Amino acid sequence: MKKSILFLFLCATIYVSHGQTIDVISYNIRYDNPNDNPNHWENRKDFLISQLNFYAPDVFGVQEGLINQLKDMDSGLKDYTYFGIGRDHGDDRGEFTAIFYNQKNIELLKEGTFWLSTTPEVPSKDWDAALPRICTYGFFKDKESGAKFFVFNTHFDHVGVQAREESAKLILQKIKELNLENHPTVLMGDFNLESNSEGIQLIVQEMKDTHVEAGTNAFGPKGTFNGFDFTKPVDKRIDYIFVSKGIRVVKSAILSDSKDLRYPSDHLPVFARLDFTSK
Repeated sequence: MKKSILFLFLCATIYVSHGQTIDVISYNIRYDNPNDNPNHWENRKDFLISQLNFYAPDVFGVQEGLINQLKDMDSGLKDYTYFGIGRDHGDDRGEFTAIFYNQKNIELLKEGTFWLSTTPEVPSKDWDAALPRICTYGFFKDKESGAKFFVFNTHFDHVGVQAREESAKLILQKIKELNLENHPTVLMGDFNLESNSEGIQLIVQEMKDTHVEAGTNAFGPKGTFNGFDFTKPVDKRIDYIFVSKGIRVVKSAILSDSKDLRYPSDHLPVFARLDFTSK
């Protein structure tokens, strides 16, 4: 009897140690455009921040965030801090692909940003892109499990067909260059591409689409871009979380939270619960 109890205890211990999870969110928060009335930032920031506080991801990436928006979020999210640079000049100007993380749970080991161009080390745009585009990355350590992992957060161009395809190739190349020890890797962002596009197909050859991988544990509407239109179904999916093949996707969701018939952004955030430590 004692041996049976001991065996069950050991099994439970092994399950816990290999079942620890990390929650991540990708969120295009819509840049602070004063012409967006009644959906401008001042009218939606409180709900958006409370939404993030409720889901409490360990790490989340934002797209389109301007410095004033990032500061508002930083003030409203108690245990979080962020890093990143603006895409225009590599300082506080322009949109960020910033990454926030919960300092109580996660330790940042390394971070950086590169441009989606043929000169990724300097502010630039290339191919047929309309605007400079960037990818910000962090190398993290989960304080509880000790698991180390990369997160890449990006926003592809909205015009350039070639630019989006080349951006996918560049990011996959950068992941290989930076991740020499083959740590678990998360790639998230607004890709301005639907799932059948060449750029997304390039990515899923090497990584897993978490919303697809979750299977019956995927929840929410079909799409992610709502355009602030509360009267129509959301069916255009252009925001994703991808993971390297060794990561188990516990569940995924496209979060359609709203208040007073208004969304907190013109994109719905994508949520994934990931298990880096399962064998």
